[in-house]
Amino acid sequence: MKLVLAVIQDADATALVRVLSQNAFEVTKLASTGGFLREGNTTLMIGVDDSRLEELKRHVQRTCRTRTRLVAPSVPMGEQNEGLVGDPVEVPVGGAVMFVMGVQEFVKV
Repeated sequence: MKLVLAVIQDADATALVRVLSQNAFEVTKLASTGGFLREGNTTLMIGVDDSRLEELKRHVQRTCRTRTRLVAPSVPMGEQNEGLVGDPVEVPVGGAVMFVMGVQEFVKV
């Protein structure tokens, strides 16, 4: 048995939870914040049998896509000059980060 923590973009959360539910995966959805853009994320906690781990990874990979986004570069405090504005930079966002952990015991009451 494994516990998977999948950190995904909020934009992909509804679709992924639907796909996983349709394929009999039990999912707990948590709101989270992080990443270099400091935006809202969704973290999914998914208990999965070892035999279905690869199937789970395929669903996440197919559902959570990467996108590009224009972001204004930030200048650290103390280095700001009046009137200095950098051009927006295109950066990749999205996809998924998955942490797969072994579970010693699983109890469903």
